[in-house]
Amino acid sequence: MLVKTDNPPLVLVSACALLDSDGRILIAQRPKGKSMAGLWEFPGGKLEVGESPEQALIRELKEELAIETEASCFAPFTFTSHSYEEFNLLLALFLCRKWTGIVTPLESQVIKWVKPKSLKNFDMPPADKPLIAMLRDFL
Repeated sequence: MLVKTDNPPLVLVSACALLDSDGRILIAQRPKGKSMAGLWEFPGGKLEVGESPEQALIRELKEELAIETEASCFAPFTFTSHSYEEFNLLLALFLCRKWTGIVTPLESQVIKWVKPKSLKNFDMPPADKPLIAMLRDFL
């Protein structure tokens, strides 16, 4: 049963902390023209209807970064939620150390490989900020 409320809609997002052999994490800067342009984030995106979080990540990593991976390469790490004015966000973060291809930004975004302790130096969306300490402490 669907109950209509005045609450903003819930948006489900999968994100990935890609980890290289040097222990660095890939972050991407949101390009001009997108909401929250200029902020840094973990690659990923909204789940489409019928997609699992892993399927969404496989699709998003291919579309955004030209890399291929499989669901078995993702380790569920944590989640965060944040209430924006227009929507409520639930973000699932996965860790990934295995992919094929060369990471290449395909959507005009700037990318950087950074050490977990350096994440705090990058301006990130409010929903991503709690993930910084978790990644730093775990990695």
